[in-house]
Amino acid sequence: MSNFETKRLPVERDAVAIDGPDIRILLGLQGGGMCHLEFPPGQTSTAITHKTTEEIWFFLSGQGQMWRLKDGYEEVVAVEAGVCLTIPVGTYFQFRSFGYVPLVGIFVTIPPWSGYDEDIVVEGKWKPTLP
Repeated sequence: MSNFETKRLPVERDAVAIDGPDIRILLGLQGGGMCHLEFPPGQTSTAITHKTTEEIWFFLSGQGQMWRLKDGYEEVVAVEAGVCLTIPVGTYFQFRSFGYVPLVGIFVTIPPWSGYDEDIVVEGKWKPTLP
């Protein structure tokens, strides 16, 4: 039996995250997991924070903004292909997509995502556009 895994990007989404994007689960190991996210153009996510996981995001296409707030420090950054950012445990965050194509990226959760009870909806910078 091999310890290696290989997976292609699924055609269908595996889930819709509590903050709005379509999620396709990629692979994981004991210390973390990787997912693909796709968020429609012209939309704003629901703001959330995580109880125990931290994340590293890398954007592949689209354009938008990411808002982060932790311990009184607040930042809004432009996101597009090639931008990588971190979301430490307890960070409030929200993002939005501009233009005519989806905002697409991959992210790593450390430790692996434990389910929807990991996410807490919080007050964000912008009004969310998705239920």
